Amino acid sequence: MQIALAPMEGLVDEILRDLLTRCGGIDWCVTEFVRVCDRLLPASSFHKLAPELRRGSLTAAGVPLRLQLLGSDPACLADNAAYACSIGATAIDLNFGCPAKTVNKSRGGAILLNEPELLWRILREVRGAVPAAIPVTAKMRLGFSSTDGTLECARALVDGGAQQLVVHARTKVDGYKPPAHWEWVARVQEVVTVPVYANGEVWSLEDWQRCRSVSGVDNVMLGRGLVSRPDLARQIAAWREGLEFSPMGWKELKPLLEDFWRQARYKVAPRYAPGRLKQWLALLTRNYPEAKRLFDELRRENDCERIDILLARA
Repeated sequence: MQIALAPMEGLVDEILRDLLTRCGGIDWCVTEFVRVCDRLLPASSFHKLAPELRRGSLTAAGVPLRLQLLGSDPACLADNAAYACSIGATAIDLNFGCPAKTVNKSRGGAILLNEPELLWRILREVRGAVPAAIPVTAKMRLGFSSTDGTLECARALVDGGAQQLVVHARTKVDGYKPPAHWEWVARVQEVVTVPVYANGEVWSLEDWQRCRSVSGVDNVMLGRGLVSRPDLARQIAAWREGLEFSPMGWKELKPLLEDFWRQARYKVAPRYAPGRLKQWLALLTRNYPEAKRLFDELRRENDCERIDILLARA
């Protein structure tokens, strides 16, 4: 059984990957997608979203990182995957799940689930271009507008060379609306011979237990549930090992939040840094009353020095 941290565009960057993997329980994580169109990208394009490439594709906590690519040109994706491996990528993941309209309009993400033959060609080309020792994996949704082609797409990806498959248990049209249809993860696992990971609507240990029961798979990829409850992977890992577990309280979380703010202020321009903090705080309000009170204080605050003071006394 493995627990993965999901690649969430515009949310889980290297700062959150650092902090969340420090909390424990995560076996591997994935970058935000690198958009591949019609050319070989420079190293800077990869390092921007995956600075961990410079330190063995590991987070500071030593958790392996997979580089995710998004695109529709098999040859171009293959060239970029091979180049990424030459500059430090130790695993390549391919995105067939992004539901964003702008991405789908340019033939990226979930829209490709309407073309299973293209999925197969992409995986075949990338697998052939990447050194044999480097894993190639894929993430998919159940389909674009329906589940009619779910199993065909899963087979195409695995037949093309995907060594693991993450299934976000909703269609593109479903977006992020509950429920996640975990029963489809079970159907996918029945027709492919590689490990399948369930993804979607796992917000708690109890959710994961239900997901495991319905999907029949132990492997899980956690997204917003882990961002809103940073010790969720640790809880699941403890449960699987039969260990006692004490949930993370505000006293343990607050230093992580302060570290996040320090790193965000260093990385992001002052006009944007407050938004990054509020983005994470908004998700933390789901589980921490203290985060709700702090979020209410910071909601309209954009002065970084003032935020320093409010965060210090929270």
